[in-house]
Amino acid sequence: MIYSEYINCRTKGYNDILDITDDVKRIIFRSDIENGIVTLSVTSSTSAITTIEFEPGLIADFRKALEVVAPVKGVYNHKSNGFSHVRSSLVGISKTIPLVSKSLILGTWQQIILVDFDNRPRIRKIFVGIFGE
Repeated sequence: MIYSEYINCRTKGYNDILDITDDVKRIIFRSDIENGIVTLSVTSSTSAITTIEFEPGLIADFRKALEVVAPVKGVYNHKSNGFSHVRSSLVGISKTIPLVSKSLILGTWQQIILVDFDNRPRIRKIFVGIFGE
């Protein structure tokens, strides 16, 4: 069986990080699927989906690490927002998480996040596909 929905998120850009775990759980609840996998994919080349412990210290550390790897003021051939494309490519636009008894298999301190790397606010669309039985 397959079930899918979209999550729409309004972001601020420049490493705006949103915890979307509860949104995903609500979609799982609406589905008839108990066991399988949940696949998330953001339809953007300047944002990403990953997991993290969603707490202020780690969020700040994540932002600092991204600045080291792909600095906003770096030299890019793609002039306007090259840093955001590089960051998206490195972190990735999708994530797949196991589903058992209607529960996401995540660690105790693990949340699903959307990160918008672009240089302006956006509305981001995230596909959530649940595959299983």
